Amino acid sequence: MPFPLHGRLKIKSTAQQEEEKRKEREKKLKAFVSARDAVLKKRSAGEHDEEALQLTQQLLSSNPDFATLWNYRREVLLHLETLREKDEVQKLYESELHFIEACLKVNPKSYGCWHHRSWVNTRLPQPDWTRELGLCDRCLSLDERNFHCWDYRRVVVKESGVSAEQELQFTDRLIGSNFSNYSSWHYRSTLLPQLHPQPVPDSAPNTICEEQLLKEYELAHNAFFTDPNDQSAWFYYRWLLGRAEREEMISCVYVSREGQRVSVAFSKPVHSEGLMLVLDGQPQQVEWRSAHPRFRHSPVWLCDLPPGSISDISNEHNLTIHWTEKHTHRDCALYTECEVCVFVFVCVCGRSELSVEKSSVLQAELQSCNQLLDLEPQNKWCLLTIILLMRALDPLGHEKETLAHFQTLKEVDPMRSSYYSDLCSKFLIENTILKMEYAEVRVFSLSNKNLTTLCHLDQLLFVTHINLSSNQLLRLPPQFAMLQCLEVLEADDNAIESLEGLYHLPKLEEVSLRNNRILFSKKSKCFYKKPLFWCQSQCLIWPCFKDSVFFINKPIQTYSRAKFCYSPLF
Repeated sequence: MPFPLHGRLKIKSTAQQEEEKRKEREKKLKAFVSARDAVLKKRSAGEHDEEALQLTQQLLSSNPDFATLWNYRREVLLHLETLREKDEVQKLYESELHFIEACLKVNPKSYGCWHHRSWVNTRLPQPDWTRELGLCDRCLSLDERNFHCWDYRRVVVKESGVSAEQELQFTDRLIGSNFSNYSSWHYRSTLLPQLHPQPVPDSAPNTICEEQLLKEYELAHNAFFTDPNDQSAWFYYRWLLGRAEREEMISCVYVSREGQRVSVAFSKPVHSEGLMLVLDGQPQQVEWRSAHPRFRHSPVWLCDLPPGSISDISNEHNLTIHWTEKHTHRDCALYTECEVCVFVFVCVCGRSELSVEKSSVLQAELQSCNQLLDLEPQNKWCLLTIILLMRALDPLGHEKETLAHFQTLKEVDPMRSSYYSDLCSKFLIENTILKMEYAEVRVFSLSNKNLTTLCHLDQLLFVTHINLSSNQLLRLPPQFAMLQCLEVLEADDNAIESLEGLYHLPKLEEVSLRNNRILFSKKSKCFYKKPLFWCQSQCLIWPCFKDSVFFINKPIQTYSRAKFCYSPLF
């Protein structure tokens, strides 16, 4: 009994029918190869005539993705253009448009077809953009997610002078007929900032006014209340909720007399170009470097001051960090009798201050999503959106609810369990940073929180003691090198295999790594034949196993001993 495939019955063919089909394919292939060789021979000979157009047309009609043939065809058309009058050129290219349209029926997503059509319209003496707009409408009615057509439509809209308001109405029609039209939702997100920008002069880019925002919320509500499992409207809704981008700024400056070092943290990874240091009114010639050599763009940049410039504890110093790229600077002072100074200018991962109006809007959105969750208790999109709304409103107050929702997400969507675990880890670290900010401490504890990843390490620049024990971490990432003040690291009872992040941590004194998965070599009776990592300047940590303690080879200069506790799982 034949079984249905995509709604159609699959009919088994006989061996004789298969043989006939094979011979037919071979015949077509032989004709195609013969025509292809003839075309390539003509191109090599520099022949640009009508026969070349006919041969390429024959080949492209069956295979419109042959880019070399489109290139040759353009060469022929440019040559014929020089031999004909303006009216004849118009007819030549109009005929070409009809041919391309026939090729699009063979493959509506052919890169070569759409690119060639754009080029032809640039050569037409009198292009008909209305016709091109109609072609886009027809193609999108057949396949609303044809991104080639969407890209071409943007070109047509720009050239034909169609207003953004008309295009917004176009997205209204498409979304109204199908809420799952992701391309229309995305196109809408590019149009709204043009039509309804936020009137505040210093507002973030790509923001829209509150009045229009409320209308867009209602549109998204209609979509996901109609089909809660369709992701298109949810992604658009997420854009509406978090459309402002984080501003690049200097978030923290740390100065140490002992190391005569300055560390500067930024709100986003940046390049060191444009960074300048002024000490007591005098510009300093310093070399900026990232915390780890892998990072060309880094949220933390370090530099060493000239020897003796700030080492005298009886002297007070004023420092200014200039960032010429953003035309901004930060001032800080190193007072007498102070070994270090820390200036925190902004908490990047913390909750931004919400206006009363914004807070009430988000609260209303949270209430709407909770109503939908009552109807669809296992809808992953609704659960995830509720978590994000809670994070925006009160991350600490909603922490228990957030953790419960993450657990539900892992159960209803087990294929993305690792993603939810990483996102939950990110939020837990953000909450701990917020609590640390309020308490103003330099000890950071994240033990027994089921963390699977580490983030925001650039905001722990001045932390001296960090406890990561009893989690599910697989590695200490390169970003760990940003913990320039770290003295004690506890990371027992994880699944750590890589210690790449323990790189040039100048103050590190003690590391505990019991019950992890760091590789052990039975042949050499040690963990690695080479040094495991660098701890202090030119100070090698050798993984010699003795009473669960790592010892280090001290350099000529005197350093405190760094003790490394370790016991393998196997």
